[in-house]
Amino acid sequence: MEDLKLEIVVLPVSDVDRTKAFFNRIGFRENADFSGEGGFRVVQVTPPGSTASIIFGSRVTDAVPGSTHGVYLVVDDIVKAQKDLATQGVEVSEVFHDAGGVFHHAGTEGRVPGPDPERQSYASFATFTDPDGNMFVLQEVTRRLPGRVEHAIYHSAAELEHALREAAAAHGRHEKEIGREDPDWPTWYAAYMAKAAGLGA
Repeated sequence: MEDLKLEIVVLPVSDVDRTKAFFNRIGFRENADFSGEGGFRVVQVTPPGSTASIIFGSRVTDAVPGSTHGVYLVVDDIVKAQKDLATQGVEVSEVFHDAGGVFHHAGTEGRVPGPDPERQSYASFATFTDPDGNMFVLQEVTRRLPGRVEHAIYHSAAELEHALREAAAAHGRHEKEIGREDPDWPTWYAAYMAKAAGLGA
C-alpha cells in the first residue's frame, strides 16, 4: 500500500487575522496566505519541528469555529513547553497526567496535577486553546514505541532545495540579529534543519 502521510489539520476559525497573529506569536512558521474570489482565504502554518501543517481561513470548512478538540503537539519537555507558552501570554493548563494510564480521558476527567511521576513517554500533558477555543494538547514523548517512523528523509532534490532555502533565509536573519557573520554556520544549519524535520538534537 502507498504511504499515507498526515499533511494538514484544518481548523475552523471566526477571525483569520486574529488566528494568524496568535500562531505567529507562539512561533508557528507561516507557509502561505492566499486570497481568492468571493472572500475565500487560506492560511497555512507549521508548528516548530512538525512535518504536518495547520490550515485555517475563510470558506475552507463548514465546521463551527472552535469545535476542533484534541490536536496533539508532541514536545520533548512538557514542563518547559508549558512555561514557554505561558511566557508568551497563552492561557495554558497546568501540566497533568491521567489517573488511569498513558492516554488521558476526555475533558478534565481523571486529571492528576503534575507530570507522570515516572515521566513515562506519552504520559504527561498540558492543554491550550486558540482564540476561538480550538483545543491543542501538548504531549511529552521522550521515546517512541516500536514501529514508529523516527527519521525524516527528503523525497526529491526539490524538497531538499526548499529546505536549504528556508534554512538559508533563517540563517540570514540569525546573522542579522547577532550583527556578524557566523563562522560555525554548518552547526547552525544542521540544528535548524534537524529541528524543522522533527528530529532530535
